[in-house]
Amino acid sequence: MSESRLSIFARRAYTNTMARTIFTKDPVKFIPALAEALKNVPEFVVPEWANYVKTGVSRERPPAMDDFWYTRAASILRQLYIKGVVGVGKLRTKYGSRKDRGGKPDKFFKSGGKIIRVILQQAEAAGLVEKVARMQFGRRLTQVGRDFLDSIEVEEKTGLNFEDVSVKPMEIVQEDFDEETGKENETQMNADDADSEKEIEEAVEVEEDKGDMQVQELNEESEEEAVEESPVEEAVEEVEDAE
Repeated sequence: MSESRLSIFARRAYTNTMARTIFTKDPVKFIPALAEALKNVPEFVVPEWANYVKTGVSRERPPAMDDFWYTRAASILRQLYIKGVVGVGKLRTKYGSRKDRGGKPDKFFKSGGKIIRVILQQAEAAGLVEKVARMQFGRRLTQVGRDFLDSIEVEEKTGLNFEDVSVKPMEIVQEDFDEETGKENETQMNADDADSEKEIEEAVEVEEDKGDMQVQELNEESEEEAVEESPVEEAVEEVEDAE
């Protein structure tokens, strides 16, 4: 079945089925092994600023791990293997943490997106990752990237049973589009938009009239105050002349 005929949820289930092989590998051992393998990929280069920036606003200091860049890259590639199509936003939530705010309650903050984005760009340049812009937006592993992760051999977990798990991809049922009904709906929407624009113009005219009336009232009050103050000013001028 082609990818265009799989719904989003069915494609996730299909991806989870493919990810069974990676679930059998202990991530505590798999991620360091994958990080060591990424050191041999020339596209993965640690930027100069990586040792001086925090991974997010919830952190107090930059990472102290020597191989942090390759470890985070290995973890991101593992998430792409498990989840299928993943974007920077979801990965920011994945690697976020709670911030210690002193006397205030702790609050969750997403991690920064710069490190994640650069790692994905490096993986894309290495041919391990590709962009997806249909039905889901983000990046996913290519066949080369999946084979690269499958080539990492570590001790597998025991006691896992995937035989009882069954997945059936669901087809997307497309409804028939009636051109006449579509034209009628479009005409009705245009009429509604025209009525809305007319109502807005009338409301603007009313507000302008109210503003003009308020300005006129203020001018009249100012003139009245000037007339009331004129006798006082004349008396002050007479006193000054007498002195």
